[in-house]
Amino acid sequence: NDVVQNISFEGAGCAISKASASLMSELLTGKTRDEAEKIFLLFQHVVKGELNAAEHMDELGKLAVFAGVAEFPTRVKCATLAWHTMHSILNDSKKSAPAV
Repeated sequence: NDVVQNISFEGAGCAISKASASLMSELLTGKTRDEAEKIFLLFQHVVKGELNAAEHMDELGKLAVFAGVAEFPTRVKCATLAWHTMHSILNDSKKSAPAV
């Protein structure tokens, strides 16, 4: 079963990082590893200003509000911190999963 079943955030940080982590937890619950990876990559491109959030509303949902972060490059790390952590955890668990 390659589905994100339980994801949560507990920590301190700026409003952008906490809001991003909270919405990430909400959005990724019930998604497969591949779906989470696609959303991770899409979110990265949107907050860096490489993609237009309006064209990806179905995939982004509430995360589209972070498109404005692209105007403040020093805040991109705030918005993506939890996402990079999630991405690392999923990749580490994939590597340690037994081959089928």
